[in-house]
Amino acid sequence: MQRLDGGASIPSHLADGIVALGNFDGFHLGHQAVVARAIAWAKAEGRPALVATFDPHPVRHFRPDTPAFRLTTLDQRERLFADAGADAMVVFHFDGDLAALTAEQFVADRLERNLRIGGVVTGEDFTFGHAKSGTVHTLAARGPVHGFRAETVGAVALDGETVSSTRIREALRAGDMATATRLLTRPFAIEGVVQHGDELGRTIGYPTANLDMGNYLRPAYGIYAVTGRLEDGRVLKGAANLGIRPSFDPPKELLEPHFFDFAEDLYGRRIEVSLIDYLRPEAKFDGLDPLIAQMDADCARARAILAR
Repeated sequence: MQRLDGGASIPSHLADGIVALGNFDGFHLGHQAVVARAIAWAKAEGRPALVATFDPHPVRHFRPDTPAFRLTTLDQRERLFADAGADAMVVFHFDGDLAALTAEQFVADRLERNLRIGGVVTGEDFTFGHAKSGTVHTLAARGPVHGFRAETVGAVALDGETVSSTRIREALRAGDMATATRLLTRPFAIEGVVQHGDELGRTIGYPTANLDMGNYLRPAYGIYAVTGRLEDGRVLKGAANLGIRPSFDPPKELLEPHFFDFAEDLYGRRIEVSLIDYLRPEAKFDGLDPLIAQMDADCARARAILAR
């Protein structure tokens, strides 16, 4: 799986490909339908299959003070696109220069000249170009002029509602992991490098692997049943606190998974923690004894959930 810069010319062996074009943050059921259509088209005609995404998210460019909302990092999206069968991921760096391009300039400069595409697939609500002046109708009309065809994929519905990143974010903020998992087709996962902490967990028998939340959306603060995927592919089971640790001073926002029956040093290692189920909100305890008793109960419940 190659990662390519959307501002540069594509390698010749990937030219004339079919490109799924969108942001694809989260890569939920609706996104998967767009990418699946592009890959099927590419395979049917013996062409390369590419997925093009934008980073940072356009919202971050236009409204930089917006609270963190990302569902996936570029690394996570790259793995998801590869698993779906794409040959390469194209990243359009979203900055002032890209935002200023007209729809026609984006088609001519980025799709025709740089990517040299043979076809493009988008969702039916996709927009592009300065002031969102380009739509799927623009692609359909201008594509033949620039040597490609355009197709769109309609919205995907689940439980009677359209699948969307907004709907997933609402579910995560509410602690509704079941809905988020159904819409994503996998648990919401946070990836990061384990950092050194104050090691209080280790002193009470619950060592944790501390992760900064970065640009990820903040799900409901509280305790979760989780799994952790190590870089070597091993999957661990555990329970995690996500929030500000109200029983400790000073408050510090972290994701702190404790993995069951695991004693290896994880400092400096990259892990991906999947939030499987929401157990309870954060709480402040009057001393370590009631805190440890609650952690014992939380871990027992998480073990039972993860055993199912």
